[in-house]
Amino acid sequence: MALMDRSADFSLSSSPQGPRLTLRGDWVAASVEGVDAALADAARGAREGLTLDLNDVGRMDTAGAYAILRATGEGFDLARVDARPETLRLLQLVQEARSLKLTKAPRARGLHELTVRVGKGVVDMAVEATDTMVFLGHLLVVVARAAANPRRIRFPALVSLMERAGFDAIPIVATTAFFIGAVVGLLGANMLQQFGAQVYAVELIGIAVLREFNIIITAVLLAGRSASAFAAEIGAMKMQQEIDAMQVLGVDPYEALVLPRFAALLLTIPLLTFVATLAGLFGGLVVVWTVLDLSPTFFFQRIVDNVGANHFWVALSKAPVMAAVIAGIGCRQGLEVGGDVESLGRRVTAAVVHAIFAIIMIDAAFALIYMELDI
Repeated sequence: MALMDRSADFSLSSSPQGPRLTLRGDWVAASVEGVDAALADAARGAREGLTLDLNDVGRMDTAGAYAILRATGEGFDLARVDARPETLRLLQLVQEARSLKLTKAPRARGLHELTVRVGKGVVDMAVEATDTMVFLGHLLVVVARAAANPRRIRFPALVSLMERAGFDAIPIVATTAFFIGAVVGLLGANMLQQFGAQVYAVELIGIAVLREFNIIITAVLLAGRSASAFAAEIGAMKMQQEIDAMQVLGVDPYEALVLPRFAALLLTIPLLTFVATLAGLFGGLVVVWTVLDLSPTFFFQRIVDNVGANHFWVALSKAPVMAAVIAGIGCRQGLEVGGDVESLGRRVTAAVVHAIFAIIMIDAAFALIYMELDI
């Protein structure tokens, strides 16, 4: 049995009401090429009182409807079309789309543009603050739920994240802290030699490393290393709709993704701070030993006598706050990723920038608080 030919075709006939175009076949993009020009010529010669008969038309898409309307001309009255309701509806939609005129939005300039940009920035800040509060509230609920029922904690994921986000960072943290301690020692030795007080370079190294540089270096490195990784991992899952699938299965993404990362940094950042402290002191020791010819025994004795462990505990008190901020910013930016790669790149960049900015602000706030408390 041969297949019926459904290619687009038409015929022009006369009727008491005037010229009548009868269309047959499938008027779709694949079959109207070549026929649309002939249809336009036929309709142009019989435009006065022209009626259309589309009852024999099979399939029709927007390309076929556009070819018919273009042939009949602008302003053609669809009341003169005899067709099925769905065909008339498609012709009406295409005709409305053809009648739309594209308008170019005026470009704001000068003070008006500046005002608009400032206003948008203020609104964006308010939206970000609201979203941050929502994220924090949800995270606190998940933490309280896990504290009430520790079996909800995913310990395999927690241990894996502690290794990747914490222990794997020990080499880079130790190396960076070593050179920071060496630089502080070198600057202190050169400056204090002018006053004959080079021996106080030991105290300078001890206070700088024990109180500030150990936690700052650790937090900044984790902001660049872990916050970006958290945002990228969760953002990639968001792009592939894995988080939506988790919610459909009844799994809370905060409990499965955010809480293990939050706990991993909370547990590992004190260890990294301790490693950074040892590396920074060792870097300062090397400089003092080689430049000022002060023995390691003398160095550690002055650290114990004149600096003490109080500065280290001050630095360690900042560690939980730094960990919470780094993990929270990284995970929140990951959850805000849209469905495109550009959104992922923006959010990963924002995670690093926001985390480093927050670290500096928090450290300044701690410095002011401890100064008022005389600690």
